[in-house]
Amino acid sequence: MTATMELNAENFNETIEQHDIVLVDWWAEWCGPCRMFGPIFEAAATKHPDMVFGKVDTEAQQGLSAAANIRSIPNLMVFREGVLVFNQPGALPAHALDDLITQVKALDMTEVHRQVAARQQS
Repeated sequence: MTATMELNAENFNETIEQHDIVLVDWWAEWCGPCRMFGPIFEAAATKHPDMVFGKVDTEAQQGLSAAANIRSIPNLMVFREGVLVFNQPGALPAHALDDLITQVKALDMTEVHRQVAARQQS
């Protein structure tokens, strides 16, 4: 059984809204770096069952990928409390993914929400 979930146009927004921390791996079967990052992402999902690790197949979900402005894969997005807090193309090594997860967990979300609100007002 996989520790990750398949995300698509039907469940993407709901998943982001209903869970505290969601990591999203945008990938495609033909993508070599995606295939290298897949086991790293899966291992992190097993290590952190308190978070949602979702995968979006960019070939099967072209509309969702376009809406998310995905230009290069693999691409990792991290949402916390519904806010996009990380978005970067490229495969991360395991230690960098672990560091990122630690940083996301440590975020002061009151401050993040304040900054988002300030940006929306300007």
